[in-house]
Amino acid sequence: QVQLVESGGGLVQAGGSLRLSCAASDIFRIGDMGWYRQAPGKQRDMVAVITSAGSTRYADSVKGRFTISRDNAKNTVYLQMNSLKPEDTVVYYCYAYSQYPGPKTYWGQGTQVTVSS
Repeated sequence: QVQLVESGGGLVQAGGSLRLSCAASDIFRIGDMGWYRQAPGKQRDMVAVITSAGSTRYADSVKGRFTISRDNAKNTVYLQMNSLKPEDTVVYYCYAYSQYPGPKTYWGQGTQVTVSS
């Protein structure tokens, strides 16, 4: 059964750090992996993406503060979040994309990140 299991969210003070993890199972030949985030009543926005080859891109709002990485052997993607701000307080969702057997994006269940001022 396809699963993306996230961990690492929680409560942190402004300026602090958190590391999110997302482990994918039963997905064949994962391509891009990444993180989106969504505030209540708003659209889901891209935070960071990493290709299977390791190329990365980031939302302007997190450049220089967040770092995405992945372990292909473990089908796991990470998001190291430093210098957190109260406006980073939202639910974070990981995803994994595969073209096999057909193109599909799989999503994690979401993890809450709360940054107190």
